Amino acid sequence: MRISTPEFISLMAMLVATVAISIDAMLPALPDIALQLTAKNPNQVQLILSAFIGGMALGTLVVGPLSDSFGRKNIIYFGAVIYISFSALCMFATNLETIVIARVFQGIGAAAPRVVSQALVRDLYSGREMARITSFIMIIFSIAPAIAPLLGAGLISLFDWRAIFVIFIIFALISTIWTKIRIREPLRPEMRVPFQIKIFRAAFLEIISIGIVRVSIITLIFSYGTLFTCILLVQQVFDQFFGRANSFPEWFAVIAAFSASASFLNSMLVMKLGMRRLISAALRVQIALSAFMLLMFWTGAITGNLGFGCFVFWVFSLFFQAGLTFGNLTALAMEPLGHIAGTAASVISALATLGSVFLATIAGHFFDGTPLAMIISIALFASFGALSAHLLRRFERKY
Repeated sequence: MRISTPEFISLMAMLVATVAISIDAMLPALPDIALQLTAKNPNQVQLILSAFIGGMALGTLVVGPLSDSFGRKNIIYFGAVIYISFSALCMFATNLETIVIARVFQGIGAAAPRVVSQALVRDLYSGREMARITSFIMIIFSIAPAIAPLLGAGLISLFDWRAIFVIFIIFALISTIWTKIRIREPLRPEMRVPFQIKIFRAAFLEIISIGIVRVSIITLIFSYGTLFTCILLVQQVFDQFFGRANSFPEWFAVIAAFSASASFLNSMLVMKLGMRRLISAALRVQIALSAFMLLMFWTGAITGNLGFGCFVFWVFSLFFQAGLTFGNLTALAMEPLGHIAGTAASVISALATLGSVFLATIAGHFFDGTPLAMIISIALFASFGALSAHLLRRFERKY
């Protein structure tokens, strides 16, 4: 029996959500981890997030080509083994260095469901319909960032921050078993490409030779960079600047839940307006909002309840922007590359993630206990992203 579209969307959302769960559930644990393992330099606790994202980017570079060679489902199984093994290692780690190394490998394992899910969508859909399906996936996926911090905070209150890694293991087991039972392997043996360096090199050169793909990747780097910078610093701003660490999981859940409306809006508008217009509009609005936040900070108006409310709305706008840009930019980049969908998904995601985590890590080093570094960095990234998105007009008008 063929899997239905709603079930396919739900499963793909769960596979993609492996990444969100692995990042967002850790946010409430950062103060406790910093206190136990790196009390002298609490900013180092950011490495728990950036190490995972960096590992995910490295894994992303290879799991796509491997899925073109060995099949989509086999690579999901392979990634699950790595992810679960190093999640277990994190549970028993006694120092920050071990956790950071394990998180790198955990990120490598999480790259498999993230990339292969994109390839599976491309295997079955194309063009604006692919963007529409991706938007529905993002709507379901948005539940993960809403629930993850609350789940992490609940586990910390009942047990210890190490219990969060148990949830990672259970989540990966459920999504992997679901995939095994319900997904038919779309890549028949005769369609598979041998995994060879020269073939990967040829595919890589083809990918970066296409103008719309190059510009989409550059725009993705800056768009990802705004969100990763937010995720890297938002908990510390809540804690050190606003003094609201205890309520952070609840606020983050509300922000993430409401941001799902962006994906719903995108699914309604993308068929009519096209992907490029929505991307440009989202980034331009973000520039204006970030400029407003910068003005509030410089005038001292960001303190107090009004300033906190504006900050929360601004963080929400970053997640909303993601809903209007990530899926559309990925669809634009993937559209000409259906014949090498796995490799394309890997290269596009790896370049975008590596570039953005580099930007976000630099921004994180400038954190001084205030939201200033976060605001300036995001304003800059959104500005460069909007300039890059403007170049998309040179290419296919149908997008």
